[in-house]
Amino acid sequence: MPIYRCNQCGFVSEEATAPIGTQMPCARCGTTTTVFGTVFYVEKLVERYFSAMREIKALQQPDTPPEGMTDSNATPQATQAPESPAAQASPLQDVNLHNTSLLATAEQHAPLQAWFAARNIDAQFDFAQVDTSGFFDDAARMVGTGYTLFSELMDRVCFAYRKSHSWVNLELASLSQKDAQAINTLCRQLYSHTFFARYHYQKPEKIVRLTLQTAPAVRQFFDGGWLEWYAFITLIELAQQRNKDFSCARGVKVVFPNEDLHELDVVCLPTGQPPICIECKSGEFRRDIDKYLRLRKRLGLDRHHFVICAADLTQEQAAGLTAMYELTFVNLETLAPHLATLL
Repeated sequence: MPIYRCNQCGFVSEEATAPIGTQMPCARCGTTTTVFGTVFYVEKLVERYFSAMREIKALQQPDTPPEGMTDSNATPQATQAPESPAAQASPLQDVNLHNTSLLATAEQHAPLQAWFAARNIDAQFDFAQVDTSGFFDDAARMVGTGYTLFSELMDRVCFAYRKSHSWVNLELASLSQKDAQAINTLCRQLYSHTFFARYHYQKPEKIVRLTLQTAPAVRQFFDGGWLEWYAFITLIELAQQRNKDFSCARGVKVVFPNEDLHELDVVCLPTGQPPICIECKSGEFRRDIDKYLRLRKRLGLDRHHFVICAADLTQEQAAGLTAMYELTFVNLETLAPHLATLL
């Protein structure tokens, strides 16, 4: 049976008549809430429970006395050298980065804030931009890993939003069985994550019928936000795999001393290293190259740490543009290998 939980007052209720994925007012406070399938809702509750347990374990780890210490007033045994910082585990090492709100805090953003402040740059953060307890990062990973096949779907949805259409139909009969199944599966998964208001598959005709959501956050996701999420989660996963402490942010508004305002799509500051800035482009970007060149210089970053991730570039095009300009251009395939060289 469909179920909803109000994010405003916490009220939980079953709703037998509401279609899954639709929105309705909370029966207690009237706030608009999204209706989920019960099995899907319970699965996510269980997933978040175990994720929370892992986070609690990770947060408790620093409180464990180092080996060789008998209590809080004791001193290390003379025969043991203190553990080097490089050998210590990162506080985020055991955290499920796909389902955590630990990044969405002022403390997590503080190192980045200090880095910008030291250069007389006012950085303004929206902490919620790095909260991965929703489904934006999951959906972005699904789209990004199969973008060659899914790009037409994303283009069709973007076009529909721009033209104020409320639906998209996808005819899959001309595709191979494997590709048609993959696209249909993605649409069904995005629907289960409420990125579409309705989903219907006409099996005999092989047509997927989608009704678009009106929520601004979902529209922004299809209008390029998915690429920012994909780049962000790729970057912090690599940092975690290499046991790096880091401060990260999305959608950072930076104001320079002369009051020039810019926005940085993705920024990550590994401890002891320069920040990595990623500008994400799912559409036209060529007219902005001069702007990015000036921005890189004003931030004092080398070309390797200022990355333009353009979804529709070929590897040959990305390499050619990198050779032409003092910037690093990548596509979805070359993003992770390049970031790995910086961490």
